[in-house]
Amino acid sequence: MRVVYEDNHIIIVYKESGEIVQGDKTGDTPLSETVKHYIKEKYQKPGAVFLGVVHRLDRPVSGLVVFARTSKALTRLNNMFRDGEVHKTYWAIVNPPQTPSQGSGEWMEVTHWLTRNELQNKSYAYDHEVPHSKKAILRCRMIGHSDRYSLVEVQLLTGRHHQIRCQLAALGCPIRGDLKYGAPRSNPDGSISLLSHRVEFIHPVSKEPIVVESPLPADPLWSHMIMNR
Repeated sequence: MRVVYEDNHIIIVYKESGEIVQGDKTGDTPLSETVKHYIKEKYQKPGAVFLGVVHRLDRPVSGLVVFARTSKALTRLNNMFRDGEVHKTYWAIVNPPQTPSQGSGEWMEVTHWLTRNELQNKSYAYDHEVPHSKKAILRCRMIGHSDRYSLVEVQLLTGRHHQIRCQLAALGCPIRGDLKYGAPRSNPDGSISLLSHRVEFIHPVSKEPIVVESPLPADPLWSHMIMNR
């Protein structure tokens, strides 16, 4: 765990791929508990440490996760996430080495209707509304490339289950390593090449602007892709 930003009310940490944000049926130690332990040790807090989970990242995804350190911040951050006042930017390494924007670098807005299969833990994209579907909108553009891959920047305009993974796959450019959504092979470490890269919002208490960027994952391909931006 790497702390990227912290103050009395919030803490933002870098999540490695493979970590879970909250406890689940696997019984693995979640990131939330690691952060609590860090706070308890650093500030020598007696008793239980308060930490509020305001959003999540899929297990194979890496990048920034925001936690609330106070109940006041938790309530306000929950409202801000719900109302779209927290702006998150993602980077994804995708196949093939060109996006539907044809490499122009210009933003394109993409709309699908997604359905979720709970048993498969997977979403399916349609280009029209179908029963039990939810509208999903994102913006994306290509910002780098190599001989085999493209680096895509994504901004979510809605928050749906596996939205980026599902919509990019529907555009014909699945995320590297994401077997569930059509990648041809897995990554050696079991990750998918999706990074929660940047988060921007107005601090829920101080009202100061917060802008934080994530470190890059250890996979050297990330550094290579950034150099080719």
